[in-house]
Amino acid sequence: MPSFDISRSRFRLADEHLIVLSELASGNAAPDEFVAARRELLDCGLINEEGKLSPLLLPLMKTVLTPGVIISLEAAGRQGKLHHGMFVGEEHVVAHESWPGTAEAEYSCVEPKMLVWKLADMVNLQQSSNGRETAASVVGTTIGTVEAGLAVLEGERVVRSADEEREAIRRALETDGSLGEPALTLLTDLISELRSTWRLTSAWRAHSGGRDGAATRGLAVWDCGPLGYWLRELPAEPVPEARVTPTAPFRLVRVDSRTVWARITELLPDASELRQAAGRPDAA
Repeated sequence: MPSFDISRSRFRLADEHLIVLSELASGNAAPDEFVAARRELLDCGLINEEGKLSPLLLPLMKTVLTPGVIISLEAAGRQGKLHHGMFVGEEHVVAHESWPGTAEAEYSCVEPKMLVWKLADMVNLQQSSNGRETAASVVGTTIGTVEAGLAVLEGERVVRSADEEREAIRRALETDGSLGEPALTLLTDLISELRSTWRLTSAWRAHSGGRDGAATRGLAVWDCGPLGYWLRELPAEPVPEARVTPTAPFRLVRVDSRTVWARITELLPDASELRQAAGRPDAA
């Protein structure tokens, strides 16, 4: 069920609720297949019988419908994948965060000056501490080898011991024989300690060579808990689907939290790019 919190300007909405609200905000009727979602929005007071949106929703829907910049976050861990993100408009910033096992995501208005702080919170960025040292600060292999190791986290029983899990990961990484020491032990340790992997991508309108298009930037990180943060350099984000093959190169480089913060900040377009994203005349 959709719900809202006036005190913090936040709303819990499923995809079907957002579709209905988007249609109504655009002056259209809600699609017939979303009649149940429309009724739920009506019951909780976010729309009235005529389909008019509550004034509480206006900043959120204006930003969602006409964003200048869209930031998407895909986070993967032992509970599966979660999709979060942001819509950045001229006046407002709207963040959306999903929750494991629930259909609704939380949509909230964010103070624009706090945008980077909010993104850092979404990826659970923590200040660097005295984590364990590793045999190397770089590890390289292929996508296929890494996926074999990560598959253990998805396919094994949750009740197994940490030692059994680690051995299963090591065996999976050894399967094609392409990974030797010390990289084999290091990658085994990284996957064993893996809290989450996440990909951040920003996109906005761009104008180049007399044509309209889209500009994108991306960042991918492994959060390995006591073994720290590892930037995925290869394949580099944003990743075209054609480059995601089992034999494609894969490389992780250890970084500190300051570097991760800086890379998140670099995802955002500068002032001239934002003017262009907003379609202002002085963007040329």
